[in-house]
Amino acid sequence: MRFLADENVARPIVEGLRAAGLDVESIGETKAGASDSQVVEAARQGGRVLVTEDRDFGEMIVRQKLDLRGVILLELARLSNAAAAARVREIVEAHMGKLDGNLLVVEPARVRLRPMRP
Repeated sequence: MRFLADENVARPIVEGLRAAGLDVESIGETKAGASDSQVVEAARQGGRVLVTEDRDFGEMIVRQKLDLRGVILLELARLSNAAAAARVREIVEAHMGKLDGNLLVVEPARVRLRPMRP
């Protein structure tokens, strides 16, 4: 599975996913300053699951029913970068089979899964 990390995703999270052997493209490395619509289009064209900390994406994707492979919304602001990286890696590995077609919201103590399409 391939991932696209939004520009707001901390570098330790991107590096942690890469260390797990996952294909992670980072907007911050390839298209810094890209608009939300450009990020969505890059994820769609690349068939990548979008990883973001921007709640606007979650709302936009559910309401507009955008055709993305999946979205992981990180709500981990209370955690250190190292703890957030470990949490994201753990959750992605545990939920790999549930990422297609879903919005996965990752919080420090729980994970919520919501279908993106009816």
